[in-house]
Amino acid sequence: MTRAEFARRRRQLARMMGPGSIAILPSAPVAHRNRDAEYPYRPDSDFFYLTGFPEPEAVAVLIPGRRHAEYVLFCRERDPEKEMWEGARAGQEGAKEEYGADDSFPIGDLDDILPRMLEQCERVFYAMGCNPDLDRRMSEWIGQVRTRARAGVQGPLEFVALDHYLHDMRLYKSRSEIKTMRQAARISARAHRRLMQLCRPGLAEWRLEAEFVYACVSAGARYQAYRPIVGGGANGCVLHYVDNGDELRDGDLVLVDAGCELEWYASDITRTYPVNGRFSPSQRALYELVLKAQLAAIAKVQPGNHWDDPHKAAVRVITRGLVELGILRGQVSSLIRREAYKRFYMHRTGHWLGMDVHDVGDYKIDGAWRLLEPGMVLTVEPGLYIPAGSKGVAKKWWNIGIRIEDDVVVTRDGHDILSKDAPKTVAEIEALMERGK
Repeated sequence: MTRAEFARRRRQLARMMGPGSIAILPSAPVAHRNRDAEYPYRPDSDFFYLTGFPEPEAVAVLIPGRRHAEYVLFCRERDPEKEMWEGARAGQEGAKEEYGADDSFPIGDLDDILPRMLEQCERVFYAMGCNPDLDRRMSEWIGQVRTRARAGVQGPLEFVALDHYLHDMRLYKSRSEIKTMRQAARISARAHRRLMQLCRPGLAEWRLEAEFVYACVSAGARYQAYRPIVGGGANGCVLHYVDNGDELRDGDLVLVDAGCELEWYASDITRTYPVNGRFSPSQRALYELVLKAQLAAIAKVQPGNHWDDPHKAAVRVITRGLVELGILRGQVSSLIRREAYKRFYMHRTGHWLGMDVHDVGDYKIDGAWRLLEPGMVLTVEPGLYIPAGSKGVAKKWWNIGIRIEDDVVVTRDGHDILSKDAPKTVAEIEALMERGK
């Protein structure tokens, strides 16, 4: 994203806030893995969405209409000794010259300066409950301001949920955001292709995970959007299986749910394929049912349709198919009404996708499912999971877990599948895996 993109976002939020308002956004704190070892740092998505600032210990302040500086960034000072150990810091000059702040102060001055900023505002836009330390300090600052009431200082009269406004902004992706997400999906799709060609009986699940991460890093995506899921056989029936420690067995399927993060934007792709390169008749029957459901769901990703329309389409196809295969018994309409399919398909058909893999944005407005609009990006991921011992289900279906997931953007006249480079038909998968032998 360019500086102009971040500035455009701040201007949009400022217009929504109006004069007499102040928005306060902290970045994420550093998280320790153990003792003095830290997890790789990632800024808070809301904070980064407005600032593009990648460092910890930072707070962004937006005051629409303020004469001196509408956008102020509190951040760490330059410190040559610490920078020798930890790397360069932007400091106050860098915050202005490189990241577009109108003014910048050391983060250590926050307690002195921010209360004075609050005195001049009627409304505070802030996401309460996301940062306990800043919540406490905010309460103290407001208390300081109110003690000056006899001196004619009024201070804020209203608190507004900032995340409500920001998350609706983030739901609609710009051209540059979609371009980045398309590239992330392409990188992940190529990595999924690589895994299909490498997969074979006897390989460890973690080996596929390692190859996926390697392929993404080699293409410039250093981080994963979430912990990869590589589940062979029975493990594929565990929705969020991440141990990835078992051996892949001949005759089983392997479910791989993995996606890289590129420039802070996530991809999220799932493919399921036979470890030995050939679907058994039972595996093929269930796989083609899930694929049919996914195609029906994707067809419903159209502007003007409801968020729930893709899910309802997938449920109809899966329920009807399970009846035809003898796994469910009864009238399709009655089974759907009773949600009998949830025994084997227990999750929703998708979620919003963006800076977070389960991205922000309301799914309902005033109790009604949201309408799909151009610029929204979502996953479409129906699945079937039949663990061993499933009562009343023939053994030939046991330990088959299948999910097929793509990243889809809503366009003006329909949709575009960002992850279409990852093969998903039986013929495509078997042909690719045959070439990899």
